[in-house]
Amino acid sequence: MVHPSLEPYVNAVRAEPEPHPSLVSADERRAAYRESALANRGDPQAVESIREVELALDGRTLRARLYVPLGDESKALVVYFHGGGFIVGDLDTHDALCRRLSSDTRMRFLSVEYRLAPEHPFPAGIDDAVDSIGYVFAHLAEFDDPDVQLIVMGDSAGATLMTVACALTRAEDLRIAAQVVIYPTLGPDLFTDSVHEYGVGHALDIDHLRHDYGLYLNGWTDRSDPRVTPLMFEDLTGAPSAIVVVAQCDPLRDEAVAYAGLLEHFGVRVELLEAEGMIHGFLRLPTMVPEALEIIDDLAKHMHRYVEAAK
Repeated sequence: MVHPSLEPYVNAVRAEPEPHPSLVSADERRAAYRESALANRGDPQAVESIREVELALDGRTLRARLYVPLGDESKALVVYFHGGGFIVGDLDTHDALCRRLSSDTRMRFLSVEYRLAPEHPFPAGIDDAVDSIGYVFAHLAEFDDPDVQLIVMGDSAGATLMTVACALTRAEDLRIAAQVVIYPTLGPDLFTDSVHEYGVGHALDIDHLRHDYGLYLNGWTDRSDPRVTPLMFEDLTGAPSAIVVVAQCDPLRDEAVAYAGLLEHFGVRVELLEAEGMIHGFLRLPTMVPEALEIIDDLAKHMHRYVEAAK
């Protein structure tokens, strides 16, 4: 059952659903997503400083934004990848969430603006995630104390990219204390029970996500490729410890739970946090559901435990 605080929002989504993405240009969708994000962000959390930075990767430069919280403890640097179905989202759409997370964890956050489809289809986003993490580790002194650990975090499509990046780089010594996986999409084959139960009328329309996967994959047909479907990784031994956050009323809930189980199967430490009554994307809706802030507070405590355990 949807949380009472979210019922007006869900009812509004059902009454006036977004047009099918096939009928709207990517630029128009990005503008609408940005407008909605800014309208629902609430009062921005105060932080010590924010700095616009650039990551000079091989053949391209990515924008990023560094958040330094009040009371910075320099325990870990969090590299963050935003959601948006591989098509929309940017530094500004997730600014409020990064501010809050940085403040609650007292850790620095580096939000990365990776390349989006359809202009930059698969595997561009994966490459950006892998190369960004490697770049940050190699240049830690530019962002934080050079001896701090990394935490890699993402939500929705951003979580997909960072789970793959963590798997592909697990043999490297990048000092990743944890991967924080927030309501991820873990492949285009969307046929779980939670998809059937919540795939329409709960903020994330599965038919829209299937369309976005088509744009993202751009003709790539091998859905068994673990870079496309992380649940297909044959071995995740040595992957970073994980915190997996799921929303009860999210169509993507079951695959996130399956990912947690897959990690556990390969001996990876996992904590699964389920937000009762919440929908996909709820962490960006603090003005509608104040309980989202409590969940962020709880997540921050778990992150601190992982950092302490990794020392």
